[in-house]
Parts: sequence; C-alpha cells; structure tokens
Amino acid sequence: MINLDSQSPRHSVSVAGIVVDDYGRALLIRRLDTRRWEPPGGILELGKSIHDGLRRKVREETGLDVVPIALSGVYKNMPRGIIALVFRCKITGGALATNEEVTDFRWVTESETPRLMTEAYAVGVLDALHDPGPAAVRPHDGVHLL
Repeated sequence: MINLDSQSPRHSVSVAGIVVDDYGRALLIRRLDTRRWEPPGGILELGKSIHDGLRRKVREETGLDVVPIALSGVYKNMPRGIIALVFRCKITGGALATNEEVTDFRWVTESETPRLMTEAYAVGVLDALHDPGPAAVRPHDGVHLL
C-alpha cells in the first residue's frame, strides 16, 4: 500500500502547447514576471482533464484556441519534481492578445529557439517541431538536460 501522508514527496504536472503555424514556426510568449521566452502553458489544475487544461492555459496566455495534435514530449524537472506534458498544437480560432501575464509573442524557427531560452525549455519546442514520432522523455535540472 502506498503511503500518501503529508511527508511523502509530491509531483506537480504542467502542460505546454507548442503552437505551430503553417510555416513550421512555434509560438513563444514573453512572461511578465521572468521576462523570459517560453511556450504557453502552466500547472494542470486538479479537476481538469489534460487536453482541457492545455487548451485553457494556451487560451489564457495567448488568446488562441488550439487543438492538441500529438504529445511530443514528457519532461521532468528533477530538483523541483515538475512533470511537463508538451503537445504540438494547431490553431482553431481566436487572436493573439497580451494580458497581465504575457507582454509579447514571437514566432520562432528551429534555429532561433536555442538562442532564446534555456536548454530545458528549448528541447520541448524542438521536439515538437521535428517530424511526429514517439514522444520524447527527458529529465532536466530546470536549465540543462541530464
């Protein structure tokens, strides 16, 4: 039997959408709090399904409606215990709009991606931009792949 008392280590699950346009570019957001570029997403709420949570987070951060096409990777931030489910997504509606969390947007190519963010975030974008195949599973320390 598994002991789920308050002393047991916990994991957190996040979702991120790699929104890809017709030119094969990925959409990044610039977060107000960190000023960093990253894909839209966030912590998956307990009562939400994975796809509903993903669509909600992308909509909140970008103004776009998306549909997940494929799970492109599963990533674990080892020190923080955060498991990220990253999906390649297609736009189905809406319009880009900044908000209290997001100050800017940028469509990036595969070659631009590593210069704009840490390796831990860039690999999720790059995995989603590559041809569909089995989802990547990768551990990292929050900055670098392990």
